[in-house]
Parts: sequence; C-alpha cells; structure tokens
Amino acid sequence: MNNDTRIAASLLRLHFHDCFVNGCDGSVLLDSTSTFTGEKNALPNKNSLRGFEVIDTIKSALEKACPATVSCADILTLAAREAVYLSKGPFWVVPLGRRDGTTASESEANNLPSPFDPLENITNKFVAKGLELKDVAVLLGAHTFGFAQCFTFKPRLFNFGGSGKADPALDVSLLQNLQSLCPNQASSDTNLAPLDPVTTNAFDNMYYRNLLNNSGLLLSDQALMGNNTTASLVNTYSKWPLLFFRDFAVSMEKMGRIGVLTGQQGQVRTSCRALN
Repeated sequence: MNNDTRIAASLLRLHFHDCFVNGCDGSVLLDSTSTFTGEKNALPNKNSLRGFEVIDTIKSALEKACPATVSCADILTLAAREAVYLSKGPFWVVPLGRRDGTTASESEANNLPSPFDPLENITNKFVAKGLELKDVAVLLGAHTFGFAQCFTFKPRLFNFGGSGKADPALDVSLLQNLQSLCPNQASSDTNLAPLDPVTTNAFDNMYYRNLLNNSGLLLSDQALMGNNTTASLVNTYSKWPLLFFRDFAVSMEKMGRIGVLTGQQGQVRTSCRALN
C-alpha cells in the first residue's frame, strides 16, 4: 500500500506529460540509455515527475497474470483515472488498446504547457493537440490536488514583473503563508506548497472556489480569471461540482486519445522503462 498522499496527483500529471509528448504512448516512462534519450530529463520533468514505481508495480503484476498484453500507455491512462476516482473525483470509462511508442522526444517535453506561460500560449499548446480553450479551463481543475515546488510560483511572492512587490492578484493571507513556506532565497526553490490549500488531497471543485478568492497558486491558474470565457467556466464550476466532474471526465477521455498508437503500431513493452 502506498501511503504517499501526493501519489494520486503525481500519476495524473504523469499521464498528462505522456499524452502531450508524442501522444499517449508511454514515452514518458522510458529511461535514457547510452543510445536513447528519454523524456525524464526534460526541464518540466526532471526532479519533478514521480509515480514511475507505481506503474512498474502494476506492470509486473500484469506481466505475471497476462504477459505481453496490456500496454504501459493503457496502464498509465487507467492509473490516472483511478487516481482521480480514489481521491473522491469522477469515474469515467477508459477506452483501451493503446500501444507503446518506440520513440521519445526530450525537445517536445521541453515544450509542455508551463506555469510561466501566458494563458494564450497554454491554449495554443492544447489546440495543437486537438483540445480547446474549454479543455484548458477544465483540465487545470486537476490542480485541486497535488503540490507545486516553490520555484514555479515564487516570482508572484516577492518581485512580481520586476515591481519589487507581490502579485496584487494573490490573496494577502495566502501570500503570507507562501512567503513563510518559500522564503526569498534559492534554497527554498524545491519546497512544496499545496495547489489547493483548502482540501489538499481531495479531488473536488475547490480549485475554482479558490480562484474566485484570488487564491490560485500558479500564475497560470489565476490567469483563468483574466479571460471572459474561462472566468465564466470558473464561476460555473465553483457552484456546480458535478458539472465540473462531468466535464473533467469528458476532457480526460479526449486527452487520453491524443496521438494513440493502435493495432500493429508500436509494441506492448515488457518493462515500461525500456523498449522490447
């Protein structure tokens, strides 16, 4: 039993980082070798992605029960769904039959949507994958659980946009908490803060309620309030948790179809960390 309360959010993020690079093909799981460059050392992933051991454990149990049948890409997609559901979030049916990719792309991983990107750039990255602005607003709701390292939001705390002051769009009491959690020195860069300080490990609609109170952690979270379309969705989801759950399930299923390999494409890896 894994008693790491962060693991659910970590598994969901692992699936997202997989799907946005070469499609949902398990490429994020591959280790680099002397002749192969994986994605684990890309800037958004290095010292940050976690949950690989959980996928390994599931894979080895499946290989015993049913060898060479269930792909790592399917395992990761199902694990992300379970992570949400077991954190009191929605359940959705995951279509299966993804095959595992035989390539990876560190350069594409370096272009993942970033907490430092303006909303327009994040949206463009989603649109390039066949998603749309609504999916951005919905899938960012995944920040209702999990943690972020201080460096991802520290510019908001001390010297926002070179002003020498904090971001005015950050609630004052949250600001004070964050400043004590993330003091203005490099040594605090990897300290962790909850993305949702209210119901930290529960998958619910609190993320949207926080945004209405100027309590989004990342600049890219609070940016949802700066666009009429997304601000209206934030408002709706803050009031109607089951509507958020329904829309989240739809967007997740959509994300889980990005660039999938099927039929005889790719392979079914024996180990998720290495090509067959």
